[in-house]
Amino acid sequence: MEAGIVGLPNVGKSTLFNALTSSQGAESANYPFCTIEPNEGIVPVPDPRLDVISSHITTQKVIPAILKLVDIAGIVKGASEGEGLGNKFLSHIREVDAIMQVVRCFEDDDVIHVSGKIDPLDDIEIIEAELMLADIQTLENSLNKAERTARSGDQDAKATVEIVTKCLEHLGKDKPLRSLGLNDAELKYVHSYGLLTLKPVLYVANVSEDDLNGENELVQRVRDYASEANAGVVHVCARLEAEIAELDEEDREEMLESVGLTEPSLAALAREAYVTLGLQSYFTAGEKEVRAWTVPIGATAPQAAGVIHTDFERGFIRAEVFSLADLQELGSEKEIRNAGRLRLEGKGYEMRDGDICHFLFNV
Repeated sequence: MEAGIVGLPNVGKSTLFNALTSSQGAESANYPFCTIEPNEGIVPVPDPRLDVISSHITTQKVIPAILKLVDIAGIVKGASEGEGLGNKFLSHIREVDAIMQVVRCFEDDDVIHVSGKIDPLDDIEIIEAELMLADIQTLENSLNKAERTARSGDQDAKATVEIVTKCLEHLGKDKPLRSLGLNDAELKYVHSYGLLTLKPVLYVANVSEDDLNGENELVQRVRDYASEANAGVVHVCARLEAEIAELDEEDREEMLESVGLTEPSLAALAREAYVTLGLQSYFTAGEKEVRAWTVPIGATAPQAAGVIHTDFERGFIRAEVFSLADLQELGSEKEIRNAGRLRLEGKGYEMRDGDICHFLFNV
């Protein structure tokens, strides 16, 4: 699962990506198309539960969950019609599972905004409009083919025509498809189209260094918009986060303290992106490692086991599961077993966020 970072040119998108992935190198030119090919990075997802587990279970190393991010070149108005290499950029968005849109919520005369003004809602609407126009083109092309097949009596084609028409009517009202509320049965008919506005969105408000709490009016407008759209919002100062990312651990702690932060804002961003992707973590814990594993919300125990190794899923017998609360209360896995608090779960068990597991399998 991966998230694509998108935004209009010069909103701080690549600065944020570089900070997230602790990238080094020359700064990009102040130019709308400085990033042509998408850059990819792997980002750890900070999780304080790992520290709690490792405080009770002695281990050699602690391994967090990871998140894959793709830095997608700046989109401009007209992208759906090919402006600014728009088709190429839109195809990169089509390949990711969720969208992180960076919007500029700061003033800086030295960094020119492509629209000539600072209005995050206008930025959001420009990109949303381009994604909707791209989806309309995709669906209209698909509809013609489905209608021809439906005339032969093909039932799947008839259902496809119905769902595609429903989607086009919704887009025609300037509403993204994620707000249509398609059920699983309906989604299967349009799944292969890679529709852009079906993807979940997280808005990232890029603020100035004198507004680290994100209290200015521009950020609040983004929060209000996201609340109505049922989307998440995180505020960060990309410039400051880029500086923090370059420091060693001691200097990093000192800088965070000096600006009144308990952790880099990127930590909250990584966690929120994880949620936006519909992911959760379970843990394994032993002498060699305490590790967070990533599974979709709703994954079963065998599916979770398969993340570690396909043999674990294929030969799954059962899972031994305990909670972080039990570990904190009783102090060790041995005491959890002695207290009868270790649960044995079968193939139908749906994983819960924060489960600590051992899997038994036989192949």
